[in-house]
Amino acid sequence: MPINLSKGQKISLTKGNPSLKKIMVGLGWDVNEFDSGYDFDLDASAFLCGANGKCTCDQDFIFYGNLEHPSGAVVHQGDNLTGAGEGDDEQIMVDLSMVPANIEKIAFTVTIYEAERRRQNFGQVSNSFIRIVNMENDQEIIHFDLGEDFSIETAMVVGELYKHNGEWKFNAIGSGYQGGLAAICARYGIDAE
Repeated sequence: MPINLSKGQKISLTKGNPSLKKIMVGLGWDVNEFDSGYDFDLDASAFLCGANGKCTCDQDFIFYGNLEHPSGAVVHQGDNLTGAGEGDDEQIMVDLSMVPANIEKIAFTVTIYEAERRRQNFGQVSNSFIRIVNMENDQEIIHFDLGEDFSIETAMVVGELYKHNGEWKFNAIGSGYQGGLAAICARYGIDAE
């Protein structure tokens, strides 16, 4: 039975399970019955950050254009262009034992592709969630529903994995931003151009 988190809640992943190594981070969403003339394409990304909360180089930004971190610790399973169907829309695999020592946080984000041009925002998306699954036994550890309190935002920091006193913890964030991918990249020290 997974632990359902609320916004702002933090939980240790490895305290009660020190052997936890391989996890799957699943992100999902549904698009409301709404027609802007374009399909919705939401994109999950991961930012591997150092102690200052910023990426050390462009390769620390894992997304549909850079699916695997050079360390092999974080692997994006590919872009889902529609979000149709049940379950996870995009998945990112993380091997905690392979995360480089200088990385202290992995932030998981979702952005709407070409949101401004397509006049789309998270107010038109529902049932958004992030979940973490232990890959060894396929058990869901954490589930965080983002709720419906978004309107004009086009980018979202969903949650963060972070190291604290040798443990891996998860912080359920659920913060929205305007400005899409460029705004979220700037937050983590990546030039989106």
